[in-house]
Amino acid sequence: MSLTDLRNALPDYAKDLKLNLDSVLSETGAAGLDGRQLRAVAFASAIAGRHAPLVEAIKAFAAEQLSADEMNGARAAAAIMAMNNIYYRATHLIHNDEYGTMRAGLRMNILANPGLDKVTFELCSLAVSAINGCGACLDSHERTVREHGVSAQGVQSALKIAAVLHAVAVTAEQAQPAA
Repeated sequence: MSLTDLRNALPDYAKDLKLNLDSVLSETGAAGLDGRQLRAVAFASAIAGRHAPLVEAIKAFAAEQLSADEMNGARAAAAIMAMNNIYYRATHLIHNDEYGTMRAGLRMNILANPGLDKVTFELCSLAVSAINGCGACLDSHERTVREHGVSAQGVQSALKIAAVLHAVAVTAEQAQPAA
């Protein structure tokens, strides 16, 4: 299913999502991000949204500007954040400072060479952390991208991409006829 087909299949009550999808996936709607960053963030966000038709549609959109290594970098960000967001969200929510002093011991070798430049990988990690609801990871990745020159507008654009793609995934999945 193409991105246009997926957008057109959204129900009438989701008209705002259709409009927002077009907006956040345009380079003018994603202020503060370049075309590669926009596509990597969108692909990582679609993966985190877990709706296969959306993932495939965004994969085709992302592949317009991203290399195979960069596509894998977006996949890697979604994968590593699927693990880290659970762990760090849990240790943050437990309200026992002892867990914050303990070594996590989770392998994250992909960080040495994720296939994306550091800033783009961090933007993908930020977007996926927003979808997964990990405040500790959001703080960490937002701080890192800002230290590397990403504007508040760029951060907001990454968050808007994550929000809209997640809403589209939820809505499209819910709107599908039962098999």
